[in-house]
Amino acid sequence: MMSRTRSVSMLLGVLLTATATAAVALPSSFPTGTTYYDPERAYNGFVLFPGGDGKTHLIDMNGNEVHRWDYESFPPVALSADQTNGEKGHLLVQLARAKELPEHASPGNGLTNATVAEVDWDGEVQWQWGSQQNPVYQHHDMRRLPNGNNLVMTAEMRELNGFDYPIIENGIEEVDDDGRVVWEWKAGDHLDEMGFSDAGLRSLKDSEDPDFLHLNTAVPVGPNHWYDAGDERFAPDNILVNSRNANVTFIVDRQSGEIVWRIGPDLPALQLNGKLGRPVDQTVGSHDVHLIPEGLPGAGNMLIFDNQGNAGFPPARQGFFSSSRVIEVDPSSGKIVWQYTGNMSGGSPYTFYSSFISSARRLPNGNTLIDEGQNGRLFQVTPEGEIVWEYVSPFFGKSMPSDDYVTNQVYRAQLVDYDWAPDGTPHEETAVKADCSLYPAAPGCHPGESDDSSHG
Repeated sequence: MMSRTRSVSMLLGVLLTATATAAVALPSSFPTGTTYYDPERAYNGFVLFPGGDGKTHLIDMNGNEVHRWDYESFPPVALSADQTNGEKGHLLVQLARAKELPEHASPGNGLTNATVAEVDWDGEVQWQWGSQQNPVYQHHDMRRLPNGNNLVMTAEMRELNGFDYPIIENGIEEVDDDGRVVWEWKAGDHLDEMGFSDAGLRSLKDSEDPDFLHLNTAVPVGPNHWYDAGDERFAPDNILVNSRNANVTFIVDRQSGEIVWRIGPDLPALQLNGKLGRPVDQTVGSHDVHLIPEGLPGAGNMLIFDNQGNAGFPPARQGFFSSSRVIEVDPSSGKIVWQYTGNMSGGSPYTFYSSFISSARRLPNGNTLIDEGQNGRLFQVTPEGEIVWEYVSPFFGKSMPSDDYVTNQVYRAQLVDYDWAPDGTPHEETAVKADCSLYPAAPGCHPGESDDSSHG
């Protein structure tokens, strides 16, 4: 079990920015573990996430590590008991990196992953796809389908007509238990359906970036009331896809392979404030795009972690300072119906920022679990934006062996109910109050209202 640790330095999350292109600085020392927790207002369960140490971690709300798998996850996918013949605590993970890396390989583009697998609670392999001899180069997404097959996003080098350089092709493949690909889709064959202007296509090709699309989402649309009402674009087995670098989100029809719905790539200028609902404005480098599942508040709406990093062809214009947001979008109207920004938690907008990775997931009580990925910061907010749980990952490591730095970054995080884990898995639900004398802007503190450091 790992207890939380604290450090007496500046508060994590205070970002020093001058312009959108300025360097962003974090404090050299900051608290880790659970820094704030209101058990009465948080949705309580286990949190599953990949650590900077190359391991997959399961923690309780007090930050105690209750289990660990010695595998990387890009991302970890928690499988329900009905997907695993009644067994609890199974995951989809990366089993191994490729020993020989192709040109342009990096963890971000997937050209490092040789093998993916389903593992049980004890880490024993139940299914795997790929090998060192035949790497699958999975990246960013994989899901277990209702038919028992697995949907996997892959990468490969490809010569594409109209490009003077080899590209990193992003594919989506359905793989059966025997490792046979029974359905596939290649992004490079559908560029003309993604809404690029002539100027955008010229900018894209002139960038000479092999990873110009950098898909980071490929998930089944899932059951939803749009389809039930007759909109076939939202058929549950269609695939929702997001391109981080091109700022476009779209739905692929499983039967035709055609793109049948999209937002982006060209959107109105960013507007951090303004009355809701308003049309979707400029997202930049977004992650973890998905429809909120049936049974949860906001079901059928699209949840997007809008990083506001650098992306777009030509590059999307950003504001004076860098800040991220989470937006909930009605896909039928294209309007933002809910959002989270840093100032909703009583800070400046730029106290919430992750230029890459990250995620957001709606919880059964209406709260939202947010992963501010580049800083390893996980937190829960109420619909009003009040933070009711906050955790900073203490797990550091190198993304690549050649890196000269370590990071506690977290690609994606998800909350699983206690009964997802085997019976008897321990957990704690003890309130945690911030030390407001050391961290006056921490969750639960109210700077300027009182000298009392015991606010909870």
